[in-house]
Amino acid sequence: MLASGVCLGMLSIFFAYGDYTDMLMKSYLQRPLLLLLNVAPVVGLVLLLYLLAGRPWIAFLLSSILVWGLSLGNYYKLRFRDDPLMFEDLKYLREAGSITKTANYDLTPDKRVWFGLACIVLGTLLLLFLVRGIPRWKVRLPLFLAGALLCVPAWKFYEDKDLYNARTANYDYINRWSSTQVYISKGFVYPFLHSVTVGSIKAPGGYSERETAALLESYVSADIPAEEQVDVITLQLEAFADFSRFAGVEGIDWEKAYAVYHALEAESYTGNLLTNIFAGGTVNTERAFLTGYADQWNYRTNTNSYGWYFGRQGYAVEGSHPSYEWFYNRRNVNTYLGLPTYYFQENYYGERYTGGIATDDVLLPEIFKLYEANRDGEGKPYFSFNVTYQGHGPYDTESVWRGNHYTDGRYSTETTNIVDNYLGSVEDTAVQLQWLLDQFRKEERPVVVVVFGDHKPWFGDGNSAYQELGVNLDTSTEEGFYNYYGTRYLIWANDAAKAALGNDFQGEGPDVSSCFLMNLLFDQCGWQGDAWAQATTDIWRQIPVLTTVGRYVQNGQLVETLDEAGKVALHTFQSLEYYYGTHFQY
Repeated sequence: MLASGVCLGMLSIFFAYGDYTDMLMKSYLQRPLLLLLNVAPVVGLVLLLYLLAGRPWIAFLLSSILVWGLSLGNYYKLRFRDDPLMFEDLKYLREAGSITKTANYDLTPDKRVWFGLACIVLGTLLLLFLVRGIPRWKVRLPLFLAGALLCVPAWKFYEDKDLYNARTANYDYINRWSSTQVYISKGFVYPFLHSVTVGSIKAPGGYSERETAALLESYVSADIPAEEQVDVITLQLEAFADFSRFAGVEGIDWEKAYAVYHALEAESYTGNLLTNIFAGGTVNTERAFLTGYADQWNYRTNTNSYGWYFGRQGYAVEGSHPSYEWFYNRRNVNTYLGLPTYYFQENYYGERYTGGIATDDVLLPEIFKLYEANRDGEGKPYFSFNVTYQGHGPYDTESVWRGNHYTDGRYSTETTNIVDNYLGSVEDTAVQLQWLLDQFRKEERPVVVVVFGDHKPWFGDGNSAYQELGVNLDTSTEEGFYNYYGTRYLIWANDAAKAALGNDFQGEGPDVSSCFLMNLLFDQCGWQGDAWAQATTDIWRQIPVLTTVGRYVQNGQLVETLDEAGKVALHTFQSLEYYYGTHFQY
């Protein structure tokens, strides 16, 4: 029975990496700890079922149905969607079945599948005819109970984040920035069990589904009036921030770097965007904007979002990101969030730009071309959500890419190069943005453009350049908190949109969280939105900044602790977030 469990565990590993390189199998065999973490649970399952059922072949067959069945699901999911099977997916088996039927996936068994099936059949027959020992139940029962109890302390190894993230790292044949590839680099059984502990949204304390549903039902969802269906182009700029707002930083030509961007702000509605991240985690800000959720989790199925809302309103919904579709699993998650058409390096930009990942002078003109294609094609109102890549760090510390210099020589060579490279990217992005807005300025169709930065940039290991510049990053102070988590947003409209919506879209707006930026946009456009938008807008007016790092803005003040009314509003938001995030309505 021990040998049969080891064989079944190894069979699950053989299917763990889908169509990725067979060298991954070699990497598993070279890491005894990974092998143990993948095989031990399978051995334990076989032995426990044997002690419970008393028949070796029954124990092996039932274990095979479970372990190899899940392994096979992971194998096909990797092949068709480049997305591994996680524990959260078991909640959505019905939806997965529907998708499989409509997507016309080819489930014809290949050689690996036939091999696996043969192993299961032969193993079962071997145990049926040749392994007949059956201990009495008086022996089996206490052993079963003892084995079951041992699973409790053993579980600590599978939920241990340090063990998962560091001690079992296996980057030899994968890209460490792909969540899918990191998952498969650890086998299947081990990462699957670890996924039980991560990635799902949890109800807040005191949550009442009945009360939350009743609250949402008290709002009447509103359509966007036909005469107000303006085109909406949104641009999340990678690591884009206005460093000229830092207090006390000298020796840098801010005017040269930000003149174009400040001119755009002067004709727009602008303000501070407070994010939950610093120098990384781009996807947190983009999904907070798309969904309105402050907490982000591992989206595994269709989930309510503003993308779905715009689609329901008759908008053509699409977007662009010139990087790879597997990065942050955008290929799948964007679909789950109501963006059915999305252009990546693999399916669009790789054919139009041969220099690697497209820079903004390529991306923004392509965004306009896609807008034109809709305008001159079906002519539907248009919602486009785009994420740039150009500003992504780290920035070269040894030379200056663009040849532009903004510092006066008072800083170290490393910091000078980081600053010059970053500000050169910022200036160029602003120039490309100006070009894009000039194109929309000429349009007869009403167009609103939303631009925002996702987070502050990396500025040297250990924030070395920030320290040398003297930037306050002490988040216990208000200045440090804004310096650390703050970026800017800009909402711009052409003349046709201003006329259609009765708003000039100019002036300084309020500080706002990334999860409430869409509420602010709806407010500026005069749209009510669906029940979710209306309910969260009421909360946004009480707590315009609601972060997941324990800081809020209430009554115009940055606070760590909300007053009683604020606490009620926060709990209401968390309840709405959980309910709306787990009850798909589109």
